[in-house]
Amino acid sequence: MICHEVDYKIIGNDLQQVEVELDPNETVIAEAGSMNYMEQGIQFETKMGDGSNPKEGFLKKALGAGSRVLMGETVFLTHFTNRDASKRKVTFSSSYPGKIVPLNLKEYGNQVICQKGAFLSAALGTRMNIYFKKNIGAGLFGGEGFILQRLIGDGMIFLHAGGSVIQKELKGHKLRVDTGCIVGFTPGIQYSIERAGNLKSMIFGKEGLFLATLSGNGTVWLQSLPFLRLVNTIIPYIPHRR
Repeated sequence: MICHEVDYKIIGNDLQQVEVELDPNETVIAEAGSMNYMEQGIQFETKMGDGSNPKEGFLKKALGAGSRVLMGETVFLTHFTNRDASKRKVTFSSSYPGKIVPLNLKEYGNQVICQKGAFLSAALGTRMNIYFKKNIGAGLFGGEGFILQRLIGDGMIFLHAGGSVIQKELKGHKLRVDTGCIVGFTPGIQYSIERAGNLKSMIFGKEGLFLATLSGNGTVWLQSLPFLRLVNTIIPYIPHRR
């Protein structure tokens, strides 16, 4: 299925939202609960599956929903469709501070692999499925389990990252990264795990026991403030109830 050609605008600097403009009968899919506002004429419906294959049977939809559970996401996605005769807008944002990363899949080989929780919304026609890490070490110690999301299509997708975002182009060299800082990467990137230095560094360095190693040829998107790092910083300051 060819993706709908949605237009968009990123609003804000650090607490961003994406405003998607839909032509008549265009649709954008989004994570449940991410919508901020929508103009008159936009209708929404919660569905099982990404809607990339309208003829898909219930069993395949159920399997797709099960894969989203394995990825740590909700079973359902919300489909927003413009039923008006004029262009209408709908806006999305994430639940914690950060940046929105707009990507045209056509410019990245028609697919991008991202960590669970990074997906915010996408043009209808984008296919979402599981991407398994082949390296068992990456699965056990990579911070996000064995499973990543693979987004396939030829249209716009919108990822959310905590803090600020940097885009790195790898051309055969390696990049060592805190496991939680990875937002996504293109298929030409290999992902593996290695120890964070010697035993002393692993125990007292506060960089975690393992680091992710990214290598190969392709694009990597990194975030400066992983959600778990934010949570671990805030928790000590929350008053305990008796």
